[in-house]
Amino acid sequence: MTPAFGFYMMRYCEASGAEVTAMLEKTTRINLLYDFYGPLLTDKQRAMLELYYHEDWSLGEIAGHYGISRQAVYEAVKRAQDVMIDLESRLRLLEKHRRRREIAEEMLRRLEEIPEGKRVAEPLIRQLLDLD
Repeated sequence: MTPAFGFYMMRYCEASGAEVTAMLEKTTRINLLYDFYGPLLTDKQRAMLELYYHEDWSLGEIAGHYGISRQAVYEAVKRAQDVMIDLESRLRLLEKHRRRREIAEEMLRRLEEIPEGKRVAEPLIRQLLDLD
């Protein structure tokens, strides 16, 4: 078990169910924003976010890796998050992606009642969804 994993497990054990859910929702949202806006971040911001969110490194581990303070890592991660949140507020790529998926799922549900229509339309709907 890595130190970061142990830290998170300790925090999850101490946190209420609602707090754990909120932490997981935030992590999921940041990961989704990263999928859309990661290429627009600096190389260093991307690397730190990947270590923190994808590799589950602690701020201290990242700081040691880069030879900087834990506070500097925190600020870099926070700044990268803020950039992605700002981009989403302006461009709404994640929101549009979610809405497209909802509409496609509704179309597929409605096509269940029309087998011939589903046979023709389903592959096209899947192609649309794969564009994201």
